Amino acid sequence: MPPSAARSQRQLLLKPPSKGGLSMRDASRSLGDQIYRLLVEAVVDYAIYFLDTKGRINSWNPGAQRLKGYSAAEVMGKHFSLFFTEEDRRNGRPEAALERTRRDGRFESEGWRVRKDGSRFWALTVLDLVRDDAGHPIGFAKITRDMTQRHEAHQALLESERRFRLLVQGVTDYALFMLDQEGKITNWKPGAAKMKGYTAEEVIGHHFSRFYTEEDRAAGLPARALAQARATGRFEAEGWRVRKDGGRFWASVVIDAIRDEDGNLLGFAKITRDITERREAQRAVEEMRTQLVQAQKLEALGQLTGGIAHDFNNLLEAIIGGVALAEKLVQEDEKLASILAEMRRAARRGAALTRQLLAFSRRAPTQPETIAIASGLRQAVGLFSHTLRGDIEVTLRLEDDIWPIHADPAQFELALLNVAVNARDAMPRGGSLTVSARNRVLDGEPDGLRGRFVAVTLRDTGEGIPEEVLGRVFEPFFTTKPLGKGTGLGLSQAYGFARQAGGTVMIESEPGHGTAITFLLPAARDGEVADTTGPAPSPVGATGNGAKVLVVDDDPVVGQLAAEMLESAGYRAVAVAEPEAALDRLGGDEQFDAVLSDVLMPGSMNGVDLAREIRRRWPDLPVLLASGYAGSVDAEWQGFPILHKPFATSELAVAIATLLAQQRHKQYMP
Repeated sequence: MPPSAARSQRQLLLKPPSKGGLSMRDASRSLGDQIYRLLVEAVVDYAIYFLDTKGRINSWNPGAQRLKGYSAAEVMGKHFSLFFTEEDRRNGRPEAALERTRRDGRFESEGWRVRKDGSRFWALTVLDLVRDDAGHPIGFAKITRDMTQRHEAHQALLESERRFRLLVQGVTDYALFMLDQEGKITNWKPGAAKMKGYTAEEVIGHHFSRFYTEEDRAAGLPARALAQARATGRFEAEGWRVRKDGGRFWASVVIDAIRDEDGNLLGFAKITRDITERREAQRAVEEMRTQLVQAQKLEALGQLTGGIAHDFNNLLEAIIGGVALAEKLVQEDEKLASILAEMRRAARRGAALTRQLLAFSRRAPTQPETIAIASGLRQAVGLFSHTLRGDIEVTLRLEDDIWPIHADPAQFELALLNVAVNARDAMPRGGSLTVSARNRVLDGEPDGLRGRFVAVTLRDTGEGIPEEVLGRVFEPFFTTKPLGKGTGLGLSQAYGFARQAGGTVMIESEPGHGTAITFLLPAARDGEVADTTGPAPSPVGATGNGAKVLVVDDDPVVGQLAAEMLESAGYRAVAVAEPEAALDRLGGDEQFDAVLSDVLMPGSMNGVDLAREIRRRWPDLPVLLASGYAGSVDAEWQGFPILHKPFATSELAVAIATLLAQQRHKQYMP
């Protein structure tokens, strides 16, 4: 039925009967309505239904039920947007379809629709505006057809065409050409011309060996390739090839033997692909994998050495403190005093060793400050003059307006000195060491660093480092120097310092061409300045004057020894092994003037937690933290003074005296 006739029939169907009963014309129309209704009811391949002017459903044929899965009772009175996808509803497409139909009288489209069970189908939909005899809109006729199979076939055809087009276009990335039985070129495709740079006239009739490197031709590689293809039917390899301009590229090469029906050799099909980028990418991936393994190894070593150094520090504290106390008791015995002095020096060397280990593991307590690079490097270079030999020339090169950095100045100076010492040892016959600095803005490379950094580079003209050794230079105790000539901790300290400061350190070296080590250190924030006021002057030589100190350390030996060191300096001291016990003593009847607490202690409360709790309960009671291991609480130490382990009796006495003096100063502030 033509659309105009169907529209006429629908309009007749909607017109109400006259008051005086059915006329002949009305009877004829009623019969037509019945025929039209039967026709619509008989259609099962199309969803045909009527919408009111708001888009609500008020008729539903069997085809609609079959196609969409809803019965008439389930959809009557509901908005037809029920059949649209959620994304189409969010984008207002049902309303837009009705608006287009009101404006144009008809709207046709294709798209995904949703059945009752949630499955989707590709639909062809037609909306017609329905008017009454007076021409007023009374609703919409909606016809929907399932076109999923046709849509899928169309998409498959498009995908097939796309793949074929990509295949044809991609051939330009391959050199495809034919060789005769002797290896001479018989034809030349555009991809070959693009890759190798020759026109067909320049290469047809010439031997394909012209694309090989001179060393491969001398080794007879082209002839062996043809021989293998002739014998086995195929030759495949990778190697360097040469373009017309002399440039080299890394090629994937396949040579297939072409034979006739009788097995006679006709020639060879030659396919060459430029895979230089892939090879470089693979090499980059391998390099990154090697770097990752190295970083993981250094991290594991850092965890191990940090833990060992922490425990060793406690042992050294017991030894150093015990020696100091024993020396006071044996002043009359010169021989025993000499032995104790040697023990003290050995323990101090052990303490220096643990500081190096903790620096590598990034667990060394730090006191970062804002450092002006220019003055810091000049001071370091001045220090080099006492360390390097006279046949080594040191040059300092600084860009203008170098940003200040934020780092521990003592660790920074030590890291520079360690690198300089390694440079000295790499130049046994003299040479030059150039120290330079420049500003850098990083965006994720290297090591994910971003923001403002200062690059400090020390470049020597020494012997260089072999590639097989280069990956291990930052490992603790690794050294290529003779026995007794180094601990292997210098560069590991430099590595740990840079990482703990929030930056990194990189090394470049080539045997015979020297070594360059570059520190990338974070620049100080804008407006960040060093604290020039400092704490109250340390009362060097001050005695305890009977002040009472509570010592908290989970190692009873170390805690008791610290208490005895304080007693020997004129303090009264009590040692406890747990933070909870310390809080109980402080909450009792005893009066304490200060607390000395270790930082790392087992259990739910460490030294920082204890200090905070003391500050909360007793704001006027000063706390001094002691540790040789920063760990994860390093950033939380702000606000509490630190005494680094191992310490001598004089250092402990001065630290406590300074703490008490600062507390008195705060109490008398107006």
